[in-house]
Amino acid sequence: MKIICDKEKILKAINSVTKAVASKTTMPILEGILIQTNDNEVKLTTYDLEIGIEYIIEAQVDEQGATVVNAIMFSEIIRKLPDTEIKIYINENNLLVIECEGSLYKLATMNPNEFPELPQINIENSIELEQNALKEMIRKTIFAVSTEENRPIFTGCLFEVVDNKLNLVAVDGFRLAWKSKYLQTKVNNFSAVIPGRTLNEINKIILDSFDTIQIGISKNQALFEMENCKIVTRLLDGEFLNYSNVIPSMWETRIRVNKNNMQNCFERVSLISSSSIEKEKKYPVKVSIDIGKVIISCTNQTGDAKEEMYVSTEGKNLEAGFNPKYFLDAFRAIDDEEVFIDFGTSISPCIIRSVDNGDYIYMILPIRMKE
Repeated sequence: MKIICDKEKILKAINSVTKAVASKTTMPILEGILIQTNDNEVKLTTYDLEIGIEYIIEAQVDEQGATVVNAIMFSEIIRKLPDTEIKIYINENNLLVIECEGSLYKLATMNPNEFPELPQINIENSIELEQNALKEMIRKTIFAVSTEENRPIFTGCLFEVVDNKLNLVAVDGFRLAWKSKYLQTKVNNFSAVIPGRTLNEINKIILDSFDTIQIGISKNQALFEMENCKIVTRLLDGEFLNYSNVIPSMWETRIRVNKNNMQNCFERVSLISSSSIEKEKKYPVKVSIDIGKVIISCTNQTGDAKEEMYVSTEGKNLEAGFNPKYFLDAFRAIDDEEVFIDFGTSISPCIIRSVDNGDYIYMILPIRMKE
């Protein structure tokens, strides 16, 4: 194998595929990048047996071949080389040689025949949408995916198509994030739960552009395909929450607020809420709603905090306790200037929703306040 390629091109490919390199494994081959040539193309592949990523770049290929090299070492060397053409080839001792201007490196290689093949996916359902649309949908839901392994199904995000509308739903037992988008072309209804880790990595790879991405779903795998990159992931097994049954349809108290002003209030109060001397204790903030105003407050050993905002209110007065982090995560994902926040009772969920359109919902469960 002998190739000459531009540093910028190969580095972009390396940065994409290293997201699927195994970090803790008894199989050294999974810590490597499979490099293969095909005519004037070079394909880089990584696979940790859960996520697999392929990335293809154009290059000058003087000799066809394949090899596997340690991903961390290879990526660090390429990253630190000058911004120019890089020559990469296998020498007579089966070492991978990297040459660039005055730099020369030789790395041990592994047998490419031992690298596991990515799963072949028999696609049953597929959708196509712009990369920037998918990026926005992931950004607005991924933070609510659970990190608790005792309920594996909630460590993923539900991808669901119903009546030509794509819904992404994440839930961790304390909050729920839902974002929807109508699709341009007619597709069948389906649902699949994709691991949150996979979506985090996909979000780093896809562009904030109108270029399209194809998403294919089989019985136990999903395929995300772009122009020169392919990502394969397993699906999570299990029954996802019937989310439409748990989102309240009625409210008893509603406020309409400037999102940034409310976010700033929560950020300031959370300085007191999260700075307790007893680090293991979580102190909720109290949200008190009166006619025309909302008061956000917190009291603990560190001190007191109180923020008062004048807002548009409807319905009953209310007091309820919440984890401020859940509000802040939602506010940071919302682009709208104003939002509705709907409450039931002091022990029922609150809902943050758009004033103008109904394409996102954040549901947050309250915390019982100590008297």
